[in-house]
Amino acid sequence: MRDTIGLLHPGSMGSAFGAQLRARGHTVLWCPEGRSTTTRRRAEQAGLEPAALPELVSRSDVLLSLCPPAAAEETAAQVAGLGSTGAGTIYVEGNAVSPSRMQRIADRLGPIQVIDAAVVGSPPLGGKYPTLYLSGPGKLVDRIAELFAGTDVRPHALGDSIGKASALKLAYSSYQKVSRVLAAVAYGAAETYGVSDELLDIAARRNRSYLVETDYIPKTAARAWRWGPELEDAAALLADAGLPDALLHAAAATLARWDGNRDERLDIAEALEALRARGDLDKPS
Repeated sequence: MRDTIGLLHPGSMGSAFGAQLRARGHTVLWCPEGRSTTTRRRAEQAGLEPAALPELVSRSDVLLSLCPPAAAEETAAQVAGLGSTGAGTIYVEGNAVSPSRMQRIADRLGPIQVIDAAVVGSPPLGGKYPTLYLSGPGKLVDRIAELFAGTDVRPHALGDSIGKASALKLAYSSYQKVSRVLAAVAYGAAETYGVSDELLDIAARRNRSYLVETDYIPKTAARAWRWGPELEDAAALLADAGLPDALLHAAAATLARWDGNRDERLDIAEALEALRARGDLDKPS
């Protein structure tokens, strides 16, 4: 079955997705109005067909939103405002938005069928295979997964609940992206004091992500009383090196929520509950 997909809008990820769909024989539309020369070049190279937004929306069997997260709600509002989607059109919200924003987008789109989606990985170019996580009604998820059958995009269903894909994306990217920022400032501090090679040597001894070591969460809670002051000193190191220190102050403040769990033997659920409970106390009444 050949479908028409309206791509909103072809950045580096979107254009690569569009090229994959074109290779499968699908028609992929995009709207050139207000787009940059770079975006136009990407769309042309991917073989996408230009169309005004009303035409794109009315012709598309699937609307795929892959745009900057800040523009996700505005993009959905533009589609909703046209009110001229075809019968059975599916809107795939593929941006890195929170589950609450995802729900607002679904509500805004009203009768249009909506799938919550999240891309994890690099654009499908040069042998890279990103995963497209999908959550929503099973038949719709299956329909979107079939679009990408035989492409370098790997669909993965998460269940019927809108918000699951968005939650997974942000849970992962919060760790991944903040870790990158921390790596930059840590290296900057080491370089300032002439020990960057030694820092890299220490780091090279690890070969897996802290994110998979969930059994360390209770240990972190038990040791938070010691780690917090250490991070405050690390923040001072960054400040002395002329680097931003806000992330380390924020990490120390998070550890302070476990102050009451000093050296306790907790399980993962108890450690997380302690973190949440203290957060409730921090909220203004």
